[in-house]
Amino acid sequence: MTRLAVLLLAGGLLALPVLAAEDAKPAEKSGLKSVKLVETPAPPKPVKATRAEREAAMRLDPLGRAAFFNREFVNDPTDIEAGLVLSEAQRALGNPKEAADTAHRVLLFAPQNYEALLAAARGHIANNDAFYAIDPLQTATTLKPNDWRAWSLLGVAYDQTKRSEEALSMWDKALSLSPDNPAVLTNQAMYKAGNGDLAQAETILRRAVTLPGATIQVRQNLALVLGMQGKLAEAEKLLRQDLPPDVADKNLAWLQASLKPAGSATPARDWNSLKGG
Repeated sequence: MTRLAVLLLAGGLLALPVLAAEDAKPAEKSGLKSVKLVETPAPPKPVKATRAEREAAMRLDPLGRAAFFNREFVNDPTDIEAGLVLSEAQRALGNPKEAADTAHRVLLFAPQNYEALLAAARGHIANNDAFYAIDPLQTATTLKPNDWRAWSLLGVAYDQTKRSEEALSMWDKALSLSPDNPAVLTNQAMYKAGNGDLAQAETILRRAVTLPGATIQVRQNLALVLGMQGKLAEAEKLLRQDLPPDVADKNLAWLQASLKPAGSATPARDWNSLKGG
Protein backbone atom coordinates (compact mmCIF):
# COMPACT_ATOMS: atom_id res chain seq x y z
CA MET A 1 0.00 0.00 0.00
CA THR A 2 1.39 3.40 -0.92
CA ARG A 3 2.05 6.07 1.63
CA LEU A 4 -0.75 8.20 0.06
CA ALA A 5 -3.31 5.42 0.50
CA VAL A 6 -2.35 5.05 4.12
CA LEU A 7 -2.82 8.77 4.65
CA LEU A 8 -6.27 8.66 3.02
CA LEU A 9 -7.37 5.74 5.17
CA ALA A 10 -6.10 7.44 8.24
CA GLY A 11 -7.93 10.62 7.37
CA GLY A 12 -11.20 8.99 6.30
CA LEU A 13 -12.92 9.39 9.63
CA LEU A 14 -11.97 13.03 9.70
CA ALA A 15 -13.52 13.59 6.30
CA LEU A 16 -17.03 12.45 7.27
CA PRO A 17 -18.10 15.60 9.11
CA VAL A 18 -16.96 17.69 6.21
CA LEU A 19 -19.09 15.69 3.78
CA ALA A 20 -22.05 15.99 6.07
CA ALA A 21 -21.62 19.71 6.25
CA GLU A 22 -21.41 20.00 2.49
CA ASP A 23 -24.61 17.91 2.03
CA ALA A 24 -26.48 20.17 4.44
CA LYS A 25 -26.26 23.10 2.03
CA PRO A 26 -27.72 21.87 -1.28
CA ALA A 27 -29.68 25.05 -1.77
CA GLU A 28 -26.55 27.14 -1.62
CA LYS A 29 -24.87 25.02 -4.28
CA SER A 30 -27.87 25.10 -6.64
CA GLY A 31 -28.54 28.76 -6.06
CA LEU A 32 -32.03 28.03 -4.60
CA LYS A 33 -33.24 29.69 -1.43
CA SER A 34 -34.53 27.53 1.44
CA VAL A 35 -38.20 27.93 2.42
CA LYS A 36 -39.33 27.94 6.04
CA LEU A 37 -42.65 26.24 6.88
CA VAL A 38 -44.93 28.46 8.93
CA GLU A 39 -47.24 26.66 11.38
CA THR A 40 -50.81 27.94 11.67
CA PRO A 41 -51.43 28.85 15.31
CA ALA A 42 -54.16 26.89 17.10
CA PRO A 43 -57.38 28.84 17.70
CA PRO A 44 -57.63 30.24 21.21
CA LYS A 45 -59.53 28.14 23.72
CA PRO A 46 -62.99 29.48 24.65
CA VAL A 47 -62.92 31.46 27.85
CA LYS A 48 -65.22 30.12 30.56
CA ALA A 49 -67.57 32.64 32.12
CA THR A 50 -66.64 33.94 35.54
CA ARG A 51 -68.53 32.96 38.68
CA ALA A 52 -70.16 36.39 38.79
CA GLU A 53 -71.30 36.05 35.17
CA ARG A 54 -72.74 32.61 35.88
CA GLU A 55 -74.62 33.76 38.94
CA ALA A 56 -76.08 36.64 36.95
CA ALA A 57 -77.12 34.22 34.18
CA MET A 58 -78.86 31.98 36.70
CA ARG A 59 -81.20 34.88 37.50
CA LEU A 60 -82.36 35.13 33.87
CA ASP A 61 -85.60 33.64 32.58
CA PRO A 62 -85.44 30.03 31.27
CA LEU A 63 -84.72 31.14 27.70
CA GLY A 64 -81.84 33.35 28.83
CA ARG A 65 -80.43 30.61 31.08
CA ALA A 66 -80.67 28.08 28.26
CA ALA A 67 -78.80 30.32 25.81
CA PHE A 68 -76.02 31.19 28.26
CA PHE A 69 -75.38 27.73 29.65
CA ASN A 70 -75.74 26.00 26.29
CA ARG A 71 -72.76 28.06 25.15
CA GLU A 72 -70.84 27.12 28.28
CA PHE A 73 -71.68 23.43 27.88
CA VAL A 74 -70.72 23.36 24.20
CA ASN A 75 -67.39 24.98 25.04
CA ASP A 76 -66.73 22.43 27.77
CA PRO A 77 -68.78 19.19 27.72
CA THR A 78 -67.27 18.24 31.09
CA ASP A 79 -68.81 21.32 32.76
CA ILE A 80 -71.28 19.61 35.08
CA GLU A 81 -72.84 22.81 36.42
CA ALA A 82 -73.51 24.16 32.93
CA GLY A 83 -75.11 20.89 31.86
CA LEU A 84 -77.38 20.73 34.90
CA VAL A 85 -78.57 24.34 34.61
CA LEU A 86 -79.14 23.88 30.87
CA SER A 87 -81.20 20.73 31.49
CA GLU A 88 -83.40 22.51 34.05
CA ALA A 89 -83.92 25.46 31.70
CA GLN A 90 -84.84 23.18 28.79
CA ARG A 91 -87.44 21.43 30.94
CA ALA A 92 -88.85 24.80 32.05
CA LEU A 93 -89.16 25.79 28.39
CA GLY A 94 -91.26 22.70 27.69
CA ASN A 95 -88.52 20.65 26.04
CA PRO A 96 -88.29 17.63 28.35
CA LYS A 97 -86.66 15.32 25.80
CA GLU A 98 -83.83 17.81 25.29
CA ALA A 99 -83.56 18.17 29.06
CA ALA A 100 -83.15 14.42 29.49
CA ASP A 101 -80.61 14.25 26.64
CA THR A 102 -78.54 17.04 28.19
CA ALA A 103 -78.54 15.32 31.58
CA HIS A 104 -77.38 12.08 29.97
CA ARG A 105 -74.52 13.98 28.32
CA VAL A 106 -73.46 15.09 31.80
CA LEU A 107 -73.64 11.47 32.95
CA LEU A 108 -71.19 10.44 30.23
CA PHE A 109 -68.47 12.28 32.16
CA ALA A 110 -69.96 11.93 35.64
CA PRO A 111 -72.00 8.69 35.75
CA GLN A 112 -72.40 8.85 39.54
CA ASN A 113 -73.51 12.47 39.72
CA TYR A 114 -76.65 12.49 41.85
CA GLU A 115 -78.12 15.72 40.49
CA ALA A 116 -77.58 14.61 36.89
CA LEU A 117 -79.40 11.34 37.60
CA LEU A 118 -82.36 13.30 38.99
CA ALA A 119 -82.29 15.70 36.03
CA ALA A 120 -82.37 12.83 33.54
CA ALA A 121 -85.29 11.25 35.40
CA ARG A 122 -87.25 14.50 35.55
CA GLY A 123 -86.84 14.94 31.80
CA HIS A 124 -88.07 11.42 31.07
CA ILE A 125 -91.04 11.77 33.42
CA ALA A 126 -92.04 15.13 31.93
CA ASN A 127 -91.78 13.56 28.47
CA ASN A 128 -94.09 10.70 29.54
CA ASP A 129 -91.18 8.27 29.20
CA ALA A 130 -91.07 7.36 32.87
CA PHE A 131 -89.87 3.83 32.16
CA TYR A 132 -86.48 5.32 31.27
CA ALA A 133 -86.43 7.30 34.52
CA ILE A 134 -86.49 4.21 36.71
CA ASP A 135 -82.91 3.06 36.18
CA PRO A 136 -81.23 6.42 36.94
CA LEU A 137 -83.49 6.88 39.96
CA GLN A 138 -82.66 3.45 41.34
CA THR A 139 -78.99 4.35 40.98
CA ALA A 140 -79.64 7.65 42.76
CA THR A 141 -81.31 5.93 45.72
CA THR A 142 -78.22 3.79 46.22
CA LEU A 143 -75.93 6.83 46.08
CA LYS A 144 -77.95 8.89 48.57
CA PRO A 145 -80.45 6.62 50.32
CA ASN A 146 -81.39 9.34 52.82
CA ASP A 147 -82.37 11.95 50.22
CA TRP A 148 -86.14 11.98 49.79
CA ARG A 149 -86.09 13.43 46.27
CA ALA A 150 -85.04 10.28 44.43
CA TRP A 151 -87.61 8.18 46.29
CA SER A 152 -90.39 10.66 45.54
CA LEU A 153 -89.51 10.82 41.83
CA LEU A 154 -89.27 7.05 41.70
CA GLY A 155 -92.82 6.94 43.02
CA VAL A 156 -93.94 9.19 40.15
CA ALA A 157 -92.10 6.99 37.64
CA TYR A 158 -93.73 3.86 39.02
CA ASP A 159 -97.15 5.54 38.97
CA GLN A 160 -96.69 6.58 35.34
CA THR A 161 -95.70 3.02 34.41
CA LYS A 162 -98.75 1.58 36.22
CA ARG A 163 -96.85 0.07 39.14
CA SER A 164 -99.18 1.49 41.76
CA GLU A 165 -98.15 -0.47 44.84
CA GLU A 166 -94.50 0.33 44.26
CA ALA A 167 -95.35 4.00 43.74
CA LEU A 168 -97.13 4.21 47.10
CA SER A 169 -94.24 2.42 48.77
CA MET A 170 -91.75 4.93 47.35
CA TRP A 171 -93.78 7.88 48.62
CA ASP A 172 -94.04 6.30 52.06
CA LYS A 173 -90.26 5.95 52.04
CA ALA A 174 -89.84 9.59 50.99
CA LEU A 175 -92.15 10.77 53.79
CA SER A 176 -90.24 8.69 56.33
CA LEU A 177 -87.15 10.69 55.35
CA SER A 178 -88.92 14.05 55.06
CA PRO A 179 -92.17 14.11 57.05
CA ASP A 180 -94.80 16.64 55.99
CA ASN A 181 -93.02 17.30 52.72
CA PRO A 182 -95.49 19.18 50.48
CA ALA A 183 -94.00 17.83 47.24
CA VAL A 184 -94.33 14.20 48.32
CA LEU A 185 -97.81 14.77 49.73
CA THR A 186 -98.84 16.34 46.44
CA ASN A 187 -97.63 13.29 44.53
CA GLN A 188 -99.66 11.07 46.83
CA ALA A 189 -102.71 13.30 46.47
CA MET A 190 -102.60 13.36 42.67
CA TYR A 191 -102.31 9.58 42.66
CA LYS A 192 -105.51 9.47 44.73
CA ALA A 193 -107.20 11.93 42.37
CA GLY A 194 -106.14 9.96 39.33
CA ASN A 195 -107.73 6.88 40.83
CA GLY A 196 -111.03 8.61 41.57
CA ASP A 197 -110.58 9.41 45.27
CA LEU A 198 -111.00 13.19 44.96
CA ALA A 199 -112.09 13.67 48.57
CA GLN A 200 -108.94 12.06 49.96
CA ALA A 201 -106.82 13.98 47.46
CA GLU A 202 -108.41 17.23 48.67
CA THR A 203 -107.67 16.37 52.30
CA ILE A 204 -104.01 15.70 51.57
CA LEU A 205 -103.61 18.82 49.41
CA ARG A 206 -105.27 21.10 51.98
CA ARG A 207 -102.65 19.92 54.42
CA ALA A 208 -99.83 20.30 51.88
CA VAL A 209 -100.61 23.93 51.00
CA THR A 210 -100.19 24.98 54.64
CA LEU A 211 -96.68 23.56 54.93
CA PRO A 212 -93.43 25.49 54.46
CA GLY A 213 -92.09 25.07 50.96
CA ALA A 214 -95.48 24.63 49.30
CA THR A 215 -95.21 25.86 45.72
CA ILE A 216 -97.59 27.18 43.10
CA GLN A 217 -97.94 23.62 41.78
CA VAL A 218 -99.32 22.46 45.12
CA ARG A 219 -101.95 25.21 45.16
CA GLN A 220 -102.88 24.71 41.52
CA ASN A 221 -103.30 20.98 42.04
CA LEU A 222 -105.64 21.78 44.92
CA ALA A 223 -107.56 24.09 42.58
CA LEU A 224 -107.82 21.23 40.09
CA VAL A 225 -109.15 18.78 42.67
CA LEU A 226 -111.63 21.33 44.04
CA GLY A 227 -112.86 22.22 40.57
CA MET A 228 -113.35 18.60 39.59
CA GLN A 229 -115.65 18.25 42.60
CA GLY A 230 -117.69 21.27 41.51
CA LYS A 231 -116.19 23.63 44.10
CA LEU A 232 -115.53 26.22 41.42
CA ALA A 233 -115.64 29.35 43.58
CA GLU A 234 -112.80 28.16 45.80
CA ALA A 235 -110.92 26.77 42.81
CA GLU A 236 -111.18 30.12 41.01
CA LYS A 237 -109.79 31.93 44.04
CA LEU A 238 -106.70 29.73 44.02
CA LEU A 239 -106.32 30.04 40.25
CA ARG A 240 -106.34 33.83 40.35
CA GLN A 241 -103.97 33.89 43.31
CA ASP A 242 -101.07 32.57 41.25
CA LEU A 243 -101.86 32.91 37.55
CA PRO A 244 -102.30 35.78 35.08
CA PRO A 245 -105.98 36.54 34.34
CA ASP A 246 -105.97 34.99 30.86
CA VAL A 247 -104.39 31.74 32.08
CA ALA A 248 -106.74 31.58 35.07
CA ASP A 249 -109.71 32.08 32.71
CA LYS A 250 -108.58 29.21 30.49
CA ASN A 251 -108.05 26.88 33.44
CA LEU A 252 -111.44 27.78 34.89
CA ALA A 253 -113.08 27.12 31.53
CA TRP A 254 -111.35 23.74 31.41
CA LEU A 255 -112.69 22.87 34.86
CA GLN A 256 -116.21 23.97 33.95
CA ALA A 257 -116.11 21.86 30.79
CA SER A 258 -114.86 18.84 32.73
CA LEU A 259 -118.05 18.94 34.83
CA LYS A 260 -120.35 18.61 31.82
CA PRO A 261 -122.32 15.35 31.47
CA ALA A 262 -120.76 12.52 29.52
CA GLY A 263 -121.09 13.02 25.80
CA SER A 264 -120.70 16.79 25.98
CA ALA A 265 -117.88 18.49 24.13
CA THR A 266 -114.69 18.61 26.19
CA PRO A 267 -111.57 20.70 25.74
CA ALA A 268 -108.87 19.23 23.54
CA ARG A 269 -106.13 20.29 25.92
CA ASP A 270 -105.42 18.62 29.22
CA TRP A 271 -104.79 20.23 32.59
CA ASN A 272 -101.01 20.13 32.20
CA SER A 273 -101.25 22.20 29.03
CA LEU A 274 -103.25 24.86 30.83
CA LYS A 275 -101.70 25.34 34.23
CA GLY A 276 -99.00 27.93 34.62
CA GLY A 277 -95.81 26.02 35.36
